[in-house]
Amino acid sequence: MHVALLCEGTYPHVRGGVSVWCDQLIRGLPEHRFQVYALTAQAESAPADLPANVQKLQSVPLWSLHPLPVPRDRRVGSAARRDALDGYTQLLYALFTPTSTPDVLLGALRRLHGYAQRADLESLMVGRGRAEQLYDLWSRAARPNQPQPRPDGDLLLQPTLADAVQATLWLARFLRPLSVRAPLAELTHATSNGLATLLAFSAKWTYGTPFVLTEHGIYLRERYLELRFSGHSPAFKAFLLRFYSGLTRAAYRMADLITPGSHYNERWEVREGADPTRIMPVYNGVNPAAFPPSAAEPEAPTISWVGRIDPLKDLETLIRAFALVREQLPAAQLRMFGSVPRGNEDYAQHCRNLTREVGVQGSATFEGHVPEVVDAYHAGHMVALTSISEGFPYTLIEAMATGRATVSTDVGGVSEAVGEAGLVVPSRDPYAVAQACVRLLSSAPLREQLGRAARQRVLSQFTLESFLDVYRGLYPQVARPLARVGA
Repeated sequence: MHVALLCEGTYPHVRGGVSVWCDQLIRGLPEHRFQVYALTAQAESAPADLPANVQKLQSVPLWSLHPLPVPRDRRVGSAARRDALDGYTQLLYALFTPTSTPDVLLGALRRLHGYAQRADLESLMVGRGRAEQLYDLWSRAARPNQPQPRPDGDLLLQPTLADAVQATLWLARFLRPLSVRAPLAELTHATSNGLATLLAFSAKWTYGTPFVLTEHGIYLRERYLELRFSGHSPAFKAFLLRFYSGLTRAAYRMADLITPGSHYNERWEVREGADPTRIMPVYNGVNPAAFPPSAAEPEAPTISWVGRIDPLKDLETLIRAFALVREQLPAAQLRMFGSVPRGNEDYAQHCRNLTREVGVQGSATFEGHVPEVVDAYHAGHMVALTSISEGFPYTLIEAMATGRATVSTDVGGVSEAVGEAGLVVPSRDPYAVAQACVRLLSSAPLREQLGRAARQRVLSQFTLESFLDVYRGLYPQVARPLARVGA
């Protein structure tokens, strides 16, 4: 089977999380051939260690200064251009009208897609008059002075001309995937909601290709959380959320099957308009043999943390909690393993500064990428996860597989993963995290009891084999034979 795997900001250029999931899926289904489409910020070179059954890797750089190569059809005339401009107007209507539906947005995107497959859509969208048009429609939609909420609660704030210019440029970059030649496959599989789903739309509009959508975390919720840390104006943030919200709902409408990573995600998807009859949660899985237990523990009481350095992982809460742990256990250590994704350098420096601010520099260490992640779990008496957003986190089930007791925050599918085999506390609560860590670090019998239960839970419910078996069965049910694609 030919599968087009659609990724945004993850596989194969970023380690951990969703990228682990993608690599497991591809390597675990060697009978299928995969085309990987990777949406990135800038152009990226292909990694050297791609699985043998990856037939194609196409990078789609959204923010490269060099535009994507687009087909030039000399038969595209003024009528097609007018239709595309009408599609652009329809897109703005969908974004700025409170009563607009996903079908209105999809209709606009389909018209723009038809033009993008034959001519330069980006030039059209940033051409003369586009920013003024967007500013005019946005300003009129935001009147009167008291902003009117959409039914979903999103606000529309009065823009400046600078907001409108920025929005015009960002829209053109966001819609770059519509200019990519539609994937030719028996099914498309988007590994998150968001911009990558535009490639699935393209394949469905061009060939009728079925579309599977997997959500590990909730894309829209994570955009809300990320924008809290951005320096954009409030009006531009509101515009971005309108776009993300509309695209998310459109993807739920277009998907033939939605496979969230947890029942928590399923509830969010239904709330945002997904059809419950097309949702089938599929838990992530790990290979227990790759994460063996270890009876050895470090000499000093030690907390391990594993992940990418990112605001969603809320290392500030962990560091502040660790300062409270040190008040009761002065010899305690915090070892944080994980790389800093491009763009998160300022956040990483903020976290380092925070260790000095709360007086734990030296005992709280940032250790970067570790070649064998199992060593990071074994480095502590316990493993902590203090995220403010998660899907069904690999770091948690990997830690559980090693037999380490865990303290984790009650977000996403965490409670579904842990069950009764770990300590779960509220998010953004350093005191609750600290109390749970002290409890584990102070009691070897409790650590042993929870660690043993955690590994047994992984063996019974969250193995790689069971995860792969689900997709091995789902793909043939959803796929359309390649001989019929484009017929």
